[in-house]
Amino acid sequence: MRSLPVADPGVPDSRGPVRYLYWVAREQAAPLAGGVLFAVLWWLGQALVPAVIGEAIDALIGKDARALTMWSLVLLGLGCVQAFAGVMRHRMAVWNWLAAAYRTVQVTARQATRLGATLPKRLSTGEVVSVGNSDIAHIGNAIDILLRGGGALVAIGAIGAILISTSPPLGLLVLAGVPLMAAAVGPLLRPLHRRQHEQRELQGDLATRAADIVAGLRVLRGIGGEQVFAARYREESQRVRRAGVRVASVESVLEGAQVLLPGLLIAAVTWLAATFAMEGRISGGDMVAFYVYAVFLIAPLRTLTEAADKLTKGHVAARRVVRILSLEPEIADTGTAAGAPSGALADAASGVVVRPGVFTAIAADLPGHAAALADRLGRYADGEVTYGGVPLRDLPLAEVRRRVLVADNDARLFAGRLRDELVTRGEADVAKALYAACAEDIVEALPGGLDAVVAESGREFSGGQRQRLRLARALLADPEVLILVEPTSAVDAHTEARVADRLAGARAGRTTVVCTTSPLVLDRADHVIYLEGGTARAEGTHRELLAACPGYRATVTRGEE
Repeated sequence: MRSLPVADPGVPDSRGPVRYLYWVAREQAAPLAGGVLFAVLWWLGQALVPAVIGEAIDALIGKDARALTMWSLVLLGLGCVQAFAGVMRHRMAVWNWLAAAYRTVQVTARQATRLGATLPKRLSTGEVVSVGNSDIAHIGNAIDILLRGGGALVAIGAIGAILISTSPPLGLLVLAGVPLMAAAVGPLLRPLHRRQHEQRELQGDLATRAADIVAGLRVLRGIGGEQVFAARYREESQRVRRAGVRVASVESVLEGAQVLLPGLLIAAVTWLAATFAMEGRISGGDMVAFYVYAVFLIAPLRTLTEAADKLTKGHVAARRVVRILSLEPEIADTGTAAGAPSGALADAASGVVVRPGVFTAIAADLPGHAAALADRLGRYADGEVTYGGVPLRDLPLAEVRRRVLVADNDARLFAGRLRDELVTRGEADVAKALYAACAEDIVEALPGGLDAVVAESGREFSGGQRQRLRLARALLADPEVLILVEPTSAVDAHTEARVADRLAGARAGRTTVVCTTSPLVLDRADHVIYLEGGTARAEGTHRELLAACPGYRATVTRGEE
């Protein structure tokens, strides 16, 4: 067996859901074709059984022992073929299901990495989570059903050929009845498709709501808003439930049609076969074979209806995947210039110039202006920014990411060993970074220290502890330019003062920018730039600006003298 997932999932066709599903099938064409072949053998083995039983009955009626023995052996052989083909079909079906699901996970994860900061701006958390939570299963089902669906079509064709060769009216009845049943089921698929799409959208919104509530549960409890958001979640979950009921109502009609329509065909075939047998137009064995065929046809016909249902759900799921794959990063990686020498980092829009090797603080009258500046300086948003005189947009994005690190409070801690979470670039002095971030006590309190396994998003830590661990991780990365956005907003004043003192020493001789309005941090900075309306209005030390700039003084003292 080939291993999963594959090393390279390939380049997906994101021009539409049908094209994406076709691409998935094409990428695993060989195992898919093998699975279809085994499914055809499995169905044919079953489809030929009634004909063999009919011949055996005729041999028994005619007291032909030799013919009866031969047809009995043929029946045994068909049973062996069914057993082998059934096992192999199932193995190939599972492999194809997993391959399609893994391939979808791989291409969406790769796209999420490529989009970076663009992804949360363009799609909600729930939409992304739904791909890995349910959509991959529907895409896997859509590929899996191709095996049994293809085999079912061949079986129905073989049965039709046998019936026509035995009795043309009966054969034509079967061949005409199958497409008529498919046409009767068709009108149910469009409302099913629409309602499934609506349900998926609501599920994505509900997942986003749940993620927001969990992330802010501590804050919600603190301000007494837990019940309000719980009521909203309850209301949205009921909306999802009602959407699920609407989907189930169509699916129940579809399930009923899968029983009723083949049943009508069976009744018609059985009645006509019995009539022909009484008239002597077919033998007794043929009549039994026709009856068994009529009953057997339920299985392949239900499979075709199931195929329509699963392909519809796969189409809905593929639409969501294509939506993610069709997104483009806000910042295109078009830079080809050679690496710029270390120098000043200058932003034309604000007039801010960050001098190399200096601990610079940015104080803005509105926090959004400082965050926007940090995005431009780190090239997470486009702007006229130069580094060492070279425009950032002319540098390869990987080069910018290596040399300039923006660390804000949206950065996540991932599940795993704490040491692996903190050390992201080669070997580093972890103890020194923890000391600078005042995070030694956090590690000391853990049972395993740095080797302790932390939960997703660091849920066992408080907001201030997570902030200090994120700061330690940023310091361990040791970039040429480190841009910190409100790195001490969640810690107490005593800890904040210690962080400010130690940060300057840890980054001595390296370019460091801290976006903050904390007087404790501003007072330790070598150089402070005050932004008003997004533009640099004053520069100097913290104490100089307090004395000379009323706007700065009002910003950092919150209007209190």
